[in-house]
Amino acid sequence: MRIRKDNKELMENEILLIADVSDALAHPLRVKILKYIMTQNRAMKTVCTKDLVEEFGYAQATISQHMKKLLLSGLVESKHKEKFNYYYVNLGLLARYVNAAKKFSVD
Repeated sequence: MRIRKDNKELMENEILLIADVSDALAHPLRVKILKYIMTQNRAMKTVCTKDLVEEFGYAQATISQHMKKLLLSGLVESKHKEKFNYYYVNLGLLARYVNAAKKFSVD
């Protein structure tokens, strides 16, 4: 026997996903950071806070605040190795966000 979730509940989850991810992408620097991390990940290069500070020229505290928002949204994941946190884009969540946004734009 299959257990199906209620359509309304699924729709609510998609709404929350769109809201959370859109909030994380609401600042231009966070969009740039996400794109940079994605580009570096695609090139099989690691990215840590130091790299972001060098790339964007902002203070480490500013970068950390923006990264916190991206991490909380789930768009970016981190792995701790030695004394650094390395960042990776969560492509699965990004795809779910795009699909949910497309679905809502059609309805």
